[in-house]
Amino acid sequence: MENVSRLRWACRRGMLELDVIFMPFVENHYLQLPQSEKDVFQRLLNADDPDLYAWFMGHQTCDDPEFAKMIKKIHKLNGALV
Repeated sequence: MENVSRLRWACRRGMLELDVIFMPFVENHYLQLPQSEKDVFQRLLNADDPDLYAWFMGHQTCDDPEFAKMIKKIHKLNGALV
C-alpha cells in the first residue's frame, strides 16, 4: 500500500485521538521508513480502534512485539511524552 492517499484514508479512524496520532505520522515520517516498518505500520492499521486507543494511550501493553515497537516509534517521532 505505497499509495499515500489510500494510507491517509486508512488512518482516518472513528476516534479523533487516533487521527491526531496517525495523520501527522503519515504526513511527516511514513515515507522515510524502511519497507519492513511500513509493512508493520500497515498491519497495525488493521487492529481494532479500541485496541489501538488502549495501546497508544498506555492503558494496555500490546502483546505483538512489532506493533509495540512501532507504537513507541510513532510516539517518539510525533514528539509524544509517553
